[in-house]
Amino acid sequence: MKAYQEQLNIQNNKLLKALAHLEYSYKKIAKLPEDVSKLDEETLETWESFCARFSRVVDLFLTKYIRTAVLLNDPGFSGTLRDFVNQAEKLNLHDDTEHWMAIRELRNISAHEYTEKDLSLFFKQLKKECPFLLTIKKVLS
Repeated sequence: MKAYQEQLNIQNNKLLKALAHLEYSYKKIAKLPEDVSKLDEETLETWESFCARFSRVVDLFLTKYIRTAVLLNDPGFSGTLRDFVNQAEKLNLHDDTEHWMAIRELRNISAHEYTEKDLSLFFKQLKKECPFLLTIKKVLS
């Protein structure tokens, strides 16, 4: 149990730092155009940084923090990522498993190739979901 608590503290700190970086990037992209065809290299780089930070927060929260928090509560728990996310909802670490799984899917598709139109839609979706993602700070406090 002590090892899980130590690991949870480590993940908590990593997640807080990642959230601060994401929030910084979110503020930078908040008023940027989403239409990729209208972006210069610097603006595109800003969007790509935001996407990477978004993905990092999703990974840290779902695959590290939640897994560790669930195991701290029940060291014998096992299952898929969805099982862990469901269990985390029961532990009040979040309140919407389906929404988190949809965000995980968004994170997963970030590695694929896109047309300009698809990439523009992807940027728009990430921008829309970012405030939800930032709410996990309340779990960490």
